[in-house]
Amino acid sequence: MAAGEAGRAALDRSAHKLFSLSGLFAVYKPKGPTSAAVLNLLRERLLAEAGVQTNRNNRNKVLKIGHGGTLDSAAAGVLVVGIGKGTKMLGTMLSGSKKYTAIGILGKATDTLDATGKVTEEKPYDQVTKGDLENVLQKFTGDIMQVPPLYSALKKDGERLSTLMKRGEAVEAKPARPVKVYNLSLQQFQPPLFTLDVECGGGFYVRSLVSDIGKELSTCATVQELTRTKQGPFTLEEHALYEDKWTIDEIARSLEHGTSLLPGEPSHKKLKTEHPGETAVSFE
Repeated sequence: MAAGEAGRAALDRSAHKLFSLSGLFAVYKPKGPTSAAVLNLLRERLLAEAGVQTNRNNRNKVLKIGHGGTLDSAAAGVLVVGIGKGTKMLGTMLSGSKKYTAIGILGKATDTLDATGKVTEEKPYDQVTKGDLENVLQKFTGDIMQVPPLYSALKKDGERLSTLMKRGEAVEAKPARPVKVYNLSLQQFQPPLFTLDVECGGGFYVRSLVSDIGKELSTCATVQELTRTKQGPFTLEEHALYEDKWTIDEIARSLEHGTSLLPGEPSHKKLKTEHPGETAVSFE
């Protein structure tokens, strides 16, 4: 077999393996890009490895791929990805539990409720003690009501609220809605910074939590850093593939492992999504 033919045969095998992949796996989303941008890069890497020619107009039809819940561009951590028939399983990721580590900063509020936004308010925070903070956390544990941030992936008339806000359009706050917090603990307190570990259910916003904690302490607060450490059964330490592992073979191995994780997950009511990867509910 000529070298050129051998190369084409290898690409054909890679393409066949790529399009036979099906299930859920996790990748690491770094701080900076959007969840959609990470997904697009992943898709492009896999198609290039398989030697599949595509363009921006047909790449969604070429490889079926989606993610199970938007992670803020300013946040890092676990992003669960569905490939092939796995895209139909992403609803369980939307409603399943998630864990985050959040670093908040007291005395400052921003329009986005995180470090990427414009400062809208500054207040003294010297009066806040570690005990005060620990006591306040009890109020935000269990079944609570929460108002989602204006800068979010929630939609109005088919467009994300964050997109409308960036265009300067007036956006009304969404009404408070029930959310669940399974565990909430203070890991570190070095004023003005404090570090929280949060385990929550679907539709929960850590940015809103930190802002509400600030108000409850008679000051203000915003998120400085946010990392999702677990989504469903997928953890950052054990399961998230970093960019250098975004290969067909590595993902095939992750899918095998991921399949063994899923049966033990409690069943959750699926949330409707408009498109794979474009979720009606966001979880940051």
